[in-house]
Amino acid sequence: MNDIITSPVFGVLISIIAYEIGALIKQKLKLSIFNPLLIAIIILIIFLFKFNIKYDDYNNGGQVISFFLAPATVALALPLYKKFSLFKENALPILAGILGGDVLGIISVIALSKLFNLSGELTKSLIPKSITTPIGMALAKQLGGLPSIAVVAIIITGILGSIIGPFLYKILKINDKVAMGIAMGCASHAVGTAKAMEIGEIEGAMSSLTIAISGIITVLIAPILWNLFSAFFN
Repeated sequence: MNDIITSPVFGVLISIIAYEIGALIKQKLKLSIFNPLLIAIIILIIFLFKFNIKYDDYNNGGQVISFFLAPATVALALPLYKKFSLFKENALPILAGILGGDVLGIISVIALSKLFNLSGELTKSLIPKSITTPIGMALAKQLGGLPSIAVVAIIITGILGSIIGPFLYKILKINDKVAMGIAMGCASHAVGTAKAMEIGEIEGAMSSLTIAISGIITVLIAPILWNLFSAFFN
């Protein structure tokens, strides 16, 4: 039995089963709050705790899934390729929107961390919350934060963004497809992009574009903004 649990196939299999259960629940109930990824995480936590399975044993398969994060992110460029002419027509406002979103996102993390008296190390771990996981982990390490905390923040941000985003569009009466896609990609990376693709092809294309640009911008400006505001944590 121990050989089965420590096998990479075990971790991959139970992850797929948990996600499929989540997708089935979402399909039946048709509510954004029942995000398949969120449900899968809850199922896996309960399962591992109930059967006393060590995380390291499960992660033998989890690492296999993590390996596909980068190529999966690259694959998001396909919708952008189909709608690239739309980007060229709106390049300046799109880039300005992504830059503004990234700057405000980082400053809000720093400000709220100070408000709630979080340590500098934890703050640096939360700064990459809105970029895709491979880039976010590297950035957290570069800043001197904890990549493991960054991963948790990225996952939570993505799930919340995919749930709250569509409600905000309705409440604020945002109907522009380009703006919706940029907002989703800038705030909640790949998970938000998956939701944007459900909303529409243009939204998905703009969101996938935003993931790439937002990741680059965040890596460039995060150290600068942290150096500007880090004095507040001394």
